[in-house]
Amino acid sequence: MRFSSAKKSSACSILLALSALFPFALAQQTEQPRTGRSYAANEPIKRPPGAMPQAPSPITFTDITAQTKIDFKHQASMTSQKYLLEAMGGGVALFDYDDDGRLDIFFTNGAALQDPMPKGAMPDKRDPRYWNRLYHQKPDGTFEDVTERAGVRGDGYSMGVAVGDYDNDGHPDLFVSGYERSFLYHNNGDGTFTDVTKQVGLNVAGWATSAAWLDYDRDGRLDLFIARYMEWDFERGALYCGELRPGYRAYCHPDNFKPISNLLFHQRPDGTFEDVSAKSQIAASAGKGLGVAIADFDGDGWPDIFVANDSVPQSLFHNRGDGTFEDIGLISGASYDENGKTFAGMGVDAADYDNDGLIDIFVTALSNETYALFRNIGDLSFTYVTNTTNIGPITILYSGWGTRFADFDNDGWRDLFVAQSHVLDTIEKTSSYLTYKQTPLLMRNVRGKFFNVSATAGIAFNRRLAARGAAFGDIDNDGDIDIVIANLDAAPVILRNEGTKNRWIGFRLIGTKSNRDALGSRLIVTDSAGNKQTYEVTTAGSYLSANDARIIVGLGDNDLRSVEIRWPSGRTEKIEGLTANRYYTITER
Repeated sequence: MRFSSAKKSSACSILLALSALFPFALAQQTEQPRTGRSYAANEPIKRPPGAMPQAPSPITFTDITAQTKIDFKHQASMTSQKYLLEAMGGGVALFDYDDDGRLDIFFTNGAALQDPMPKGAMPDKRDPRYWNRLYHQKPDGTFEDVTERAGVRGDGYSMGVAVGDYDNDGHPDLFVSGYERSFLYHNNGDGTFTDVTKQVGLNVAGWATSAAWLDYDRDGRLDLFIARYMEWDFERGALYCGELRPGYRAYCHPDNFKPISNLLFHQRPDGTFEDVSAKSQIAASAGKGLGVAIADFDGDGWPDIFVANDSVPQSLFHNRGDGTFEDIGLISGASYDENGKTFAGMGVDAADYDNDGLIDIFVTALSNETYALFRNIGDLSFTYVTNTTNIGPITILYSGWGTRFADFDNDGWRDLFVAQSHVLDTIEKTSSYLTYKQTPLLMRNVRGKFFNVSATAGIAFNRRLAARGAAFGDIDNDGDIDIVIANLDAAPVILRNEGTKNRWIGFRLIGTKSNRDALGSRLIVTDSAGNKQTYEVTTAGSYLSANDARIIVGLGDNDLRSVEIRWPSGRTEKIEGLTANRYYTITER
């Protein structure tokens, strides 16, 4: 293209501006034959506007990790090759595997990597340091390691975990995802698990990340959705990314690798699984999936699937109700930010944050992108409200992973928690204001607006972590949500919610005609003041993690008037006369 002098000057100005904002995006790496783009290409050198001032927190969290006697430490097996796999794990699950009424904790772990990995070699999990770990909660609130007795130490480089009673026998089962090694563990009901992966026909290839149980065809049997990250192996992952001249290497940006389709397995009546990824049209949309949330976004009774994709458009798979899905992310307005740009979707959750009866979507992202809040405005349409809800200026400097909408203070409005850390352990070499380890983030929801209350939520919120997965549930059964943070190459952090004086009510649902876990059930709770809240039963959401399936509804100063339950089977029942500040188990009639 030929430029006139004026046009050439203008073009140079544009290039100079771009080079200031994206110092690595325009650089040509020629010193080595196989180089790639690092995450640093997204980082401008000018500091963005400062975050909003913090507000006081109505609740505090206490770090009880030492008190629990959990001695787990995640092992990422860092190498000089900067294999991206090292930077992405691990996950955590909160579930009651032995049905004693107390939540137990499962952690996924890495595996030994050679430096570099020889062609054809696979990660090695034989050393006990790399085992996945299951901890059983004892009556005194401490935990014991039951991994060997339970038979869940695993194999390969593990990533995520999904919890669901797939065979409806009353015992929650575990699906563990990983790089080229994913497993389904059947809960035998006696404290042990059996690897039934091959037996039930779950053939999961590639790099599997977050997974979710759901009954997408409402036949009473749970099916399994598995997100996959991208086409990656150790040979392709050996690119040199980062600054060559200063002589340090960084993790490669996902733009260097091709997207890949997700997987959907349908459970047959005999308990085996059929890969319906193509038949259901899930495979028609390739992405770079990291987080998964399940919700009925249009209220038609059929569960939909949202996938947080890294640096490509987000995916919203609408369930047509005939066994097929359509990715409506673009037409729904939930694929891009308000400027029409992609962002590094990592963690995700779906819930009705503004109490209008419609399920909204929250997606974490990388520093300088801001986290995304998509408000459901009906008819499968979403509007990007990150900035109008204060989330933009709060999150501009952060990178988020595990996340959850949860009413931590039980005031009737769901707050937001995010486990945070930059993906680049070298980010401080290229930025004067971004850090690799970051503090957790707690945003309080005040009638649809969010305020950063982290500074006064407890000293644990002032501790910098390399956080990844996070799971949420009532560990001590006191009626409020506690948090387990899985940290990369480090010990976890367990946060106990010290609670408020607000009232609450908890529900555990058991399906009969529906799947036994009642996943996909919708609860519409009306309090004594006439306020309504909408909840859906799911163990999915966050990042690589699984949450307590029980529902805790904050009532503020009010009592409960009624709860309407819409079961996946199509049955509806309304219950009145329940007392606040206690749990109820409700079985489908």
